[in-house]
Amino acid sequence: MFAQGKPHNTTFLMTDSPRAPRKVPTRKDFPAPLIEATEYIAAGRLAKAEPILRRYVEQNPGDVNGIRLLGELGLQLGALQDAENLLQRAVELAPDYHAARYAYANALYKRHRYEDAIAQLDQLLAQEANNPGWLTLKAACLVEINEHAQAVPLFETILEHYPQFRQAQLSYGHALRAVGRSEQSVAAYEAAAEQIDGAGEAFWSLANLKTYRFTDAQLTSIEQLLGDKQCPYRDYYHLLFALGKAREDRGEYEAAMAAYVKGNQVRGKSVPWQAETFHHDTRELMAFFDEALIARQRGSGCESPDPIFVVGLPRAGSTLIEQILASHSQVEGTAELADIIALARKISGKRRRDDPSKYPSALADMDAQTLRELGESYISSTAVQRMTDAPFFIDKMPNNFSHIGLIHLILPNAKIIDARRHPMDCCFSGYKQLFASGQGFSYGMDRIGNYYRDYVDLMDHWDRVLPGRVLRVQYEKMVDDTEAQVRRLLDYCGLPFEEQCLAFHETQRTVRTASSEQVRQPIYRSGMGQWEPFSRWLDPLRQALGPVLERYPEK
Repeated sequence: MFAQGKPHNTTFLMTDSPRAPRKVPTRKDFPAPLIEATEYIAAGRLAKAEPILRRYVEQNPGDVNGIRLLGELGLQLGALQDAENLLQRAVELAPDYHAARYAYANALYKRHRYEDAIAQLDQLLAQEANNPGWLTLKAACLVEINEHAQAVPLFETILEHYPQFRQAQLSYGHALRAVGRSEQSVAAYEAAAEQIDGAGEAFWSLANLKTYRFTDAQLTSIEQLLGDKQCPYRDYYHLLFALGKAREDRGEYEAAMAAYVKGNQVRGKSVPWQAETFHHDTRELMAFFDEALIARQRGSGCESPDPIFVVGLPRAGSTLIEQILASHSQVEGTAELADIIALARKISGKRRRDDPSKYPSALADMDAQTLRELGESYISSTAVQRMTDAPFFIDKMPNNFSHIGLIHLILPNAKIIDARRHPMDCCFSGYKQLFASGQGFSYGMDRIGNYYRDYVDLMDHWDRVLPGRVLRVQYEKMVDDTEAQVRRLLDYCGLPFEEQCLAFHETQRTVRTASSEQVRQPIYRSGMGQWEPFSRWLDPLRQALGPVLERYPEK
C-alpha cells in the first residue's frame, strides 16, 4: 500500500478536459491488469487497485500507461511524493505523452509546487494553447500563489468558450469564494450543480460555504443522485456530506448523522490512516526533542522573525486567528503552506516509501550553520506567497504542530500559536468536513479522537521543553471576550493594538479555507456546542478522546 502522505488542504482537484474525455480502457487498448485496476478505481476500491498496478509496473518498468495509472492512484491515496516520482518518470520516458505531463503537473500542484506545475503546463499549452483542462489547472496554480488578478479572468475566458466545463465552474467558484465574491461564487457552484455529470462536488461546495441553505428541490436532487446505482464513487461521498449538512441545517439530526456516518465510511476507505503509526511518530518526537537537545542547539537557526505559525487541528478556529492577525497593518495572511512539512520530508532522507526515516534524529548532528540554512530555505521558499511589504506573515498549516521542535531549531524568533477548541466541537466539526485531500485522521470518530489525544499530548510536551514558546488561544475564550484575547494575541506577537483587528470581518483578503465565509462575519457564538444535538451518537468519539475530556467537563 502507498505510504499515507502528510495531510494537505488542497482547494482544487483537476479532472479531464472536456476536449479530451478519458477513454474507457478496453482489452484491445490495455493489458488485462490495467483494465482490472481501472475497474477497481472506478468502483472506489483503491486498495484493490494499488497492488495490481504496482506489481504490473515492477514487471513492466517501461510501460508509461501503467506508470501513469499508478501515479494517478497515488494522488488519490495522498501518497504525493510517490505519485510525483512516478509521473515524472512517465514524462521522462515519453515527453510527448500529454496526459502523463498533465498528471505530473497535477502532482506538483498538490505538493504546493505551483511554479513548477505552471512550467509543465506551459509546455503543454505551447502545443495546444486553448486546452481548457490545462488552462484551468494553470489558473488554479495562479490562485494558490495569490495571482487572482490573472486567475479569475482566465477562468472567465475558459467558461466563455466552454460553459459546460464543470471543473472550470467549480474552480472558478473556489477562486471567487477565496477573494470574497460570495454571490458570484454561489452562482458558479449552482451552475456546476445543474449539470448532469459530476454534480456531487458542486453540491458539497455549496454546503461547504457553511452559510448556504439548500432548497427543497436541491435536496430532492441530492437524494435522487444518491439513489442512482450508477452514481460515481467520487460524486457519492461528496453528496453524502452535502446531504448531512442540508439535514443538519433543517434540524433533522438523525438523518444528518446517518449521512455523515455513511460519508465517512465511504471516504475513509480511500483515505487510509494508521493511528498507531501517528501515535508512534508522536512519541518519537517527544523522546527526541528533550531539554538537553533544545539546550544543545540553542543559538542556532535563522534569526528572521517574519513567520507567525498558527497550528492545531482543522476547524479549531485557526482561520479566525489568521483573519484577526491579517487585519493588522504589519501582518500578511498567506495560506496553509506545506514548506515545513517539505523540509521534514527532506530531512527524513526517504527515497522510497519503505525506507527508514532519519527525521527527527538527523537534526541531532546538524551544526548551527546547517540549521540556519534550513531556516533561510523556508523564508526563501515561502517568498512566493508574500504579496505585500508587511514585515510578518502567517503560515496556517495546522499539521505543523508536529514540527514545532523543528521550527524552534531553524526559526528561533518565529511566533507559534496553538488554536484550541473544545474537543467535542473540534472533532465533530472535523468529522463532518470533507477535505479536498489528505487529513485521513478525520474520517472516523475513533481516528479523529485518537489524533486529538496525540495532539494534546504533543502540545503538552512542547509546553514542558519550550516553556512560553507557544501561545495557546482557546476559541471559546475568543468568543466570550474578543478584545481581551485579541490584545493578548497581539502582545505575544510584539504588535501594537490596532482597532481594525476587532473589525476583522471587514478585512478584504484572500481566504482559502472552509471558514472563509464565517470569518467575513462578526464573531458569533453559534459555533460552540454544535455537537450537542448529536450527543447520543457520539459515544465512540468520547471513548477515543478519553482523559482529554476531563479538561472540558460537560455541562
